[in-house]
Amino acid sequence: MMLVLANVRARWSGFLGAFVAVLVGVALITTTLVIYDSARPDVQARYAGTAALVLPERAVDTDGSPEDRVPWSRAEAAPLLAGLDKVPGVAGAVADRSFYAQAVKDGGPVTDEGALESGHGWGSARMAPYRLVAGRAPSRADEVVVDRALGAAVGSELTVNITKGRERFTVVGTVDGPGYYFSDAFAARQQPGVRAIALVPDQGADTGALVSAARRVLGDKGDVVSGDGRAELQPQHIEHKRFLGVQLISAMAVLSLFTTVFVVASLLVLATGMRRREIGLLRTIGAAPAQIRRMILGEAAVIGLLGSIAGCAAGVAATPLLRSVLDGLEVVPPGMKVTVAAWPLLTASVIGIGVSVAGAWAAARKAARVAPIEALLDTRSVGKGMGRGRWIAGLAALGLGVLLAVGTAVSHADGRINMAIFATMTLIVAAALLTPVFIGPVGRFLTAPFQRGGSAGPVLIRAELVAHPRRAASLAAPVIAAVGFAVLLSGMVETMRVAYPAGEALKVSGQTIVTPDGTPGNTDEVVAANPVGKAALPTRAFVTGDAAEQATVLDVLGSRDPRWDRPGQAVLGERTAADLGLRKGQDVPVRFADGARVTLRVAAVLPDDPARGDFVVARDLVRAHDPAALTDDIFVPRDAEAGDEVPGTALHDAAAYALADYETDARLTDSLAAMLIVIAVGYSVIAVANSMAMAAHGRRRDFEVMRSAGGTVRKLLLCSAGETALVVAVGAALGILVTLPPLAGMASGLSQATASDVSLHLNAGVVTAAVLGTLLAAVPAALVVNARTMRRRGA
Repeated sequence: MMLVLANVRARWSGFLGAFVAVLVGVALITTTLVIYDSARPDVQARYAGTAALVLPERAVDTDGSPEDRVPWSRAEAAPLLAGLDKVPGVAGAVADRSFYAQAVKDGGPVTDEGALESGHGWGSARMAPYRLVAGRAPSRADEVVVDRALGAAVGSELTVNITKGRERFTVVGTVDGPGYYFSDAFAARQQPGVRAIALVPDQGADTGALVSAARRVLGDKGDVVSGDGRAELQPQHIEHKRFLGVQLISAMAVLSLFTTVFVVASLLVLATGMRRREIGLLRTIGAAPAQIRRMILGEAAVIGLLGSIAGCAAGVAATPLLRSVLDGLEVVPPGMKVTVAAWPLLTASVIGIGVSVAGAWAAARKAARVAPIEALLDTRSVGKGMGRGRWIAGLAALGLGVLLAVGTAVSHADGRINMAIFATMTLIVAAALLTPVFIGPVGRFLTAPFQRGGSAGPVLIRAELVAHPRRAASLAAPVIAAVGFAVLLSGMVETMRVAYPAGEALKVSGQTIVTPDGTPGNTDEVVAANPVGKAALPTRAFVTGDAAEQATVLDVLGSRDPRWDRPGQAVLGERTAADLGLRKGQDVPVRFADGARVTLRVAAVLPDDPARGDFVVARDLVRAHDPAALTDDIFVPRDAEAGDEVPGTALHDAAAYALADYETDARLTDSLAAMLIVIAVGYSVIAVANSMAMAAHGRRRDFEVMRSAGGTVRKLLLCSAGETALVVAVGAALGILVTLPPLAGMASGLSQATASDVSLHLNAGVVTAAVLGTLLAAVPAALVVNARTMRRRGA
């Protein structure tokens, strides 16, 4: 251990690049984990006055993962409400209902992200508790209590958009909290099923005793949650933002992890290769290969520990910045507060140390094979060629990358992007391993035109690249990664920007699409104004089987297409039918949002078609059992007239609809790609600068010989700059080449998926910026470190 610490102290400049790479990687992982931990669901403010929530049994999706709760019907909820209301310490058991409600003022809907769940029964106001500021509670179906911030005076008439459409209500009161509060009877008609029962406690009631008594009343019919467990109930718009935010930071964490391992490994292999004489000397005095391996891994662990400590501190400091970036992208739950817990720091530190040790593994294996005789050899005279292990690893990675690139073309839509990223990662590794094969021939080819000019610079550059291809390959590796990821991510964005709108426009060609404008969906009033065309009514329903089995939750579509709009029947896609074990002619029991069970006959099992839906039933059936459901976009055919006279709707032709539909995803994709490109190029800057420093240190004797032969500092620096630029050019070219197969596969897959001709598209601006960024980082780094090295040797 003392030897390890002594080596780290003595060679700190050689380990600086690995330290900085680990620091940056751990900082990014710490920041993303802290954001992830801070984005955990909080208890909604409207449940602040509850001691516990009583929830129905949970359903699972077709893969068996826990999902939605199965609502109780009115008949099932009534005895539970009566029993829970009698629990000691409970002031009231409230059936909590949430449904669509949105005020319409000045000819348009009032902006409200949570409008889909803003409507409640008056009993739900007790849960916050929200108090009446003015007026009284609603008692009739045409009365409402609203947030005083809405500016509606008590006694005034207010138009509120609900599932049926616009209706006039009398404002009978205002409260000091958000939402629209109707009579409990009206709320029960809007949402007959009961998805939660809130227990409002007496003042001073013992929550633990109350929860225990509630569980005895509930039995095996559901769960009772209290404390932070009440955060399970979250509005859909908040859950959607949290999902998008997690996707963004997860992608950042994965890329930073891969790049850290890649950069640290290349830096440590280069550093270890330059210590062969030292390691040979240790072998001469009796050090065993296992001891050498432990020394190298120990040094990496120390670097990882130091980098992790610094990275955790930097990550915590940078968390507010990432939070503001995500907030600007609207992928952060509203009101999220950044809190730093212990587990993100510990996890990031373990990852940092593990990454350092994993990155040093190849270097340790190579160091353990150094023979004692190499203590007498020049460090730069060994390791010029490609070893058998490197050939095998490089060719294996190349073959796997090609297979993954081919898989990108045939994978399904959800996995196509991930497949392309994995293919590129594999090909980057292959290119880094095989770069020594290309460096020499490329160096000869590019310097050949200058051989007859009489200048020694091109000759020296050519000789250096041919004589020491591994060192040049180590310098090129981070450039390959940076340019490769920049080209891949920007290319994916550009290709999808062309492909998806074109595909969607082709699918809806000739139709007029009626879309919500400022509302979360289309009401029945909008559907009535457009009586012709596809108007899918989505709901969440539960397929029930044996009483011992959990219900399976599904997205069910109510269709008014005459082919599927048949009472008592359902049409299934092949995948859904296989997941549920159903076939044509079978009966399937389905439980809807109101808790009612309906037995449907499987009328047909058809090939999967997203435009049709995976589980399609009659539209009237969905409306009967889910009065709160809103209709998706309405597709009006060419020979019918679409109307947008209802406030909160807009009309689009095929092209405009496709562009608008893609624009939301494109904005997030562009932002993600920009952040990931910055990460990749930033790592490249770190690695290139450190690699140049180590290379200059190893070439001190060369510089001394060239100085004694008449070479000036200026000429030697120009030679170094030319060599560095040439290595960067080779790395950039390989970085571009390794991304072309995955991008071509992705374009091919998109062509099949969208039934349109999709070609590969690259973003020339991003590619140019990535290449110039690494070049501007590498050349000044080479000049600075080489100038310092020559000054020290001269002194």
